[in-house]
Amino acid sequence: MSSASAASVDVPLIARAPCPPDDPLRLGVLVSGSGSNLAAILDAAREPSRAFSVAVVVSNVAGVKALERAAAAGVPALVEDHKGKSREAFEDALHAALTAHRVEAVVLAGFMRVLTAHFLDRWKHRVLNVHPALCPAFPGMHAPRQALAHGARVTGCTVHLVDAGVDTGPILAQSAVAIRDDDDEAALTARIQAEEHRLFPAVLAALARGQVRVIEGRPRAFGVAAHGHTS
Repeated sequence: MSSASAASVDVPLIARAPCPPDDPLRLGVLVSGSGSNLAAILDAAREPSRAFSVAVVVSNVAGVKALERAAAAGVPALVEDHKGKSREAFEDALHAALTAHRVEAVVLAGFMRVLTAHFLDRWKHRVLNVHPALCPAFPGMHAPRQALAHGARVTGCTVHLVDAGVDTGPILAQSAVAIRDDDDEAALTARIQAEEHRLFPAVLAALARGQVRVIEGRPRAFGVAAHGHTS
């Protein structure tokens, strides 16, 4: 479970990678809503070549569709409500749930809570997120709306490691999506999500294969196709 040391010259981010299909990389997925990215990850995890599996899904909101998706896939699904807890107590509960299921890397799939250093320091370089913009542009909420409001002509999605900032962690992969003259927020969001559903599982597969590496202290991903829709 240990992450690569920043002092190492060139090592896989997951120390035991490449992970064999009979002992896949164990992912814990944190969710808060419908879980469309979770669905893409669950589908990809069923492919033998992926070498990753979803060990547990944890939601901070009860009754969301993501929990139904996990149950339908036969994946353990838990609720850890953040309400009524301090931020540290909530993050301790998340950490306990993940470690109980022997999780090796954490995936944020529509998880609507900002994680602090109290959690992230225990999972250094092992928490991944996908953001619906080409970071560092348009961080935070409603990124497609921000892109339209600023008159951007190209946006997209970014898979990145999570740090204590908002969508500021090291970038692993990106995919571009052109903004059309007749786009509204819903249409643009739908095309970005289609790219997210392709890119996020591809990065997780690269992570399991040992193709996400720390080189001179900088995390980098290799072997991930970055195609998108630029017209």
